Amino acid sequence: MATQVIVLNGGSSSGKSGISRCLQAVLPDPWLALSVDTLVDAMPASMRASDAGIEFAPDGQVLVGPEFLRLDAAWTAGVAAMVRAGARVIVDDVFLGGVASQQRWQKALAGLEVLWVGVRCDSAVAAGREIARGDRVRGMAALQAEVVHEGVVYDLVVDSTHTESLACAETIATRVRR
Repeated sequence: MATQVIVLNGGSSSGKSGISRCLQAVLPDPWLALSVDTLVDAMPASMRASDAGIEFAPDGQVLVGPEFLRLDAAWTAGVAAMVRAGARVIVDDVFLGGVASQQRWQKALAGLEVLWVGVRCDSAVAAGREIARGDRVRGMAALQAEVVHEGVVYDLVVDSTHTESLACAETIATRVRR
């Protein structure tokens, strides 16, 4: 069966978004790119600084509350519905819950052909990217670099520490079944 979903998991500033854009360029068919940032950006501003929604602590921790979890579950189900309706989707996520986050996606994507990809990046390099971006709380990249991979099983792992997004995307593209 052809790959229907590519799930990219990695910490903040690990290179997932750049890899996702490059995948869209190198894959022969059209793929939608959806990120957990898409979900956060779609939420009302009041939920981005609320213990019911999502909070970005000054030390880089990300805290999620019950309303965020409810909307995240709906978003995950919606992504799966788009795939079942015929769209090919690249999911760019940060598995803050490690294996539990993967299990949540596995449940939503059950019966679909998924390519699970770990996006690794040295925490010091990711921290430098985080500073350069200017749109992240300092410390997120270092805190997330390893914890997001704990217990997660991948079909493929790419390391963006010293490898450009395009090269990572080309490696992933070779594993996509057509």
